[in-house]
Amino acid sequence: MLPAPTPRLRFREMTEGDLAAIATLETGGSRGPEGWIEWTVRNYDQYGFGLWVIETHAGDFVGDCGLTMQDVEGDQLVEVGWHVRTPLRRKGYASEAAGSVRAAARDAGVSHLIAIIRPSNIASQRVATNIGLTLEREVHAHGGPALVFGADLTAQGEPT
Repeated sequence: MLPAPTPRLRFREMTEGDLAAIATLETGGSRGPEGWIEWTVRNYDQYGFGLWVIETHAGDFVGDCGLTMQDVEGDQLVEVGWHVRTPLRRKGYASEAAGSVRAAARDAGVSHLIAIIRPSNIASQRVATNIGLTLEREVHAHGGPALVFGADLTAQGEPT
């Protein structure tokens, strides 16, 4: 399952060959670039989805965007996540990629999609809102306070 290309971006599975590119992203956490790729490849095997490399149609690396399983207060939920290289931020790439990932999640039968975002990360909150997610609750996740944005992906839950 790969999301559909967008006007500016295409998706592909992440591989060990992406190590140098992934090292340019601010992914947070303690995995490091090698662990990030290993975790992503395990997600492909276990769930049939994960974070995909996003690149321009010319092949320039933009970042990653995709789906992961996340534990939120004991519930296993499908999360859309994104990371864009710092010099390419504020150009709409994250919203463009995340919108395509949301559509792919819906088409794959995901009934509810979330994004877990730090309260200080206003840019990611805007991306979540841009793809139709709304603030559902505040939680403690990944070592600190977090906001959970979400949306039902059923036919009646889709934006018009």
